[in-house]
Amino acid sequence: MRCRKLAVLVMGLFAGVTSVVALAQGPTYHRGRSPSPEEIRAWDIAIGPEGKELPPGSGTSTQGAPIYAQRCAKCHGPTGTANMIRPGRTYPHFDRGPLVGGQGTINTPSPMKTVGSYWPFATTVWDFINRAMPPKEEGTLRADEVYALTALLLYWNGIIKESDVINAQSLPKIQMPNRNGFLPRVEDFRRWRCPVGTCP
Repeated sequence: MRCRKLAVLVMGLFAGVTSVVALAQGPTYHRGRSPSPEEIRAWDIAIGPEGKELPPGSGTSTQGAPIYAQRCAKCHGPTGTANMIRPGRTYPHFDRGPLVGGQGTINTPSPMKTVGSYWPFATTVWDFINRAMPPKEEGTLRADEVYALTALLLYWNGIIKESDVINAQSLPKIQMPNRNGFLPRVEDFRRWRCPVGTCP
């Protein structure tokens, strides 16, 4: 008798959970809509390591210096080496750390993660500036300005020369100092682990 009651209880709970799931998936609530192709294009701005998605444009570190002074220095310091921790913040590691320096510190007890010491791909610098900078004014920089700022940060970190022109062709070719300091990409791992033609 006790087993029967338990079985009925379990079946009742299962039926209740199943009906709630079915109700949640069943009706249309007439909320939201599918995004338009233009809205998708506006959000589809990720730049991969190969830089295939980079837009036309170019810039040098010389062109980037005045843009940096006007739009970036208040948060990152005049030369990108400042650790601009805002007063009253509980979690300083979420604040604006230095962008420049730190080479050779990644494998030490006190690593300094900057553009020059940590980031594996130069295209990521362009992508981050383009999508997230300056705070509360994201998307206001033109492609040429983003290229110029990227060039400036790469120059300050000793990765390129001051006169080097950064554009969609040259940026993906830049070898970042910590490029090989990360786990391999999935494609590289599959190539290493599996003989040709045996991996999915």
